Amino acid sequence: MSSPDIGSILESSKELDRVRKEEEDVLSEINKLHKKLQTKYGYSSLEAILFALVPCRFREAPEVVEKPGDNSLARLRLLYTQAKDLSENEASISNLLISQIDALLPTGPQGQTRRRIGKEGNEQKRKRVKTESDISRLTPSMRHQLETCASLKGEQVAARVTPRNADKDEWFVVKVIHFDKESKEFEVLDEEPGDDEESSGQRQYKLPMGNIIPFPKINDPSSAPDFPPGKHVLAVYPGTTALYKATVVQGHRRRKTEDYVLEFDDDEEDGSLPQRTVPFHKVVPLPDGHRQ
Repeated sequence: MSSPDIGSILESSKELDRVRKEEEDVLSEINKLHKKLQTKYGYSSLEAILFALVPCRFREAPEVVEKPGDNSLARLRLLYTQAKDLSENEASISNLLISQIDALLPTGPQGQTRRRIGKEGNEQKRKRVKTESDISRLTPSMRHQLETCASLKGEQVAARVTPRNADKDEWFVVKVIHFDKESKEFEVLDEEPGDDEESSGQRQYKLPMGNIIPFPKINDPSSAPDFPPGKHVLAVYPGTTALYKATVVQGHRRRKTEDYVLEFDDDEEDGSLPQRTVPFHKVVPLPDGHRQ
């Protein structure tokens, strides 16, 4: 191949580096706006990403109203659009580079033999490269979402362990063992199964992203949504590791103890629902369509 062809590959590589740098800058701005919206409206970074990216099918959508002169949401939408365009541009340049590099590879029987030996001797490496390539084709925001899920390893989260077609939803406190970015599945551990379990040992589950809701940070009350009185939530029942539907009586930000005062459904005693206190870091939004 002539020198100008080599030069074109170098130019394409420089352009790819420029696009990726611009993607990083846009992602940084998106993260800053996520933190701003979290402070203003009380939603976690993961929730802000889910609300912005997909229809909220497993939790109630937030009521977000911009103040006059505040263009945060419009700015966030513009940044997502820029991230999408940059990601598509990155894919186009990558495809161009692939075609340019392919032109440098030997053709004919020798090249075919090399590819056949590589396929037989490096199967695991080929699979790993394919997985990394699949992830790199995602938008910066989706990659950030996967990284956020992976960062939950070792933390306790709320998890629905029943299938979607079950008569009722069962939610437990579980510990995240691993998150698979390729399958987008969590591997979690139920460390304290109830007395009604067939086995008294700990149980493991593989669950999709939609079955997991992160708890607010235990050392950061500001990371918890400020649910108003009358709001339906999902909360850990005192003394258990199970979550049930409850109604907010008093929000945690109005109490010095940082606890919510809740009334749990089906918790009737002497004809009335007792009010129970639950720590702010054990309360999450009620998933849309919850069945109890």
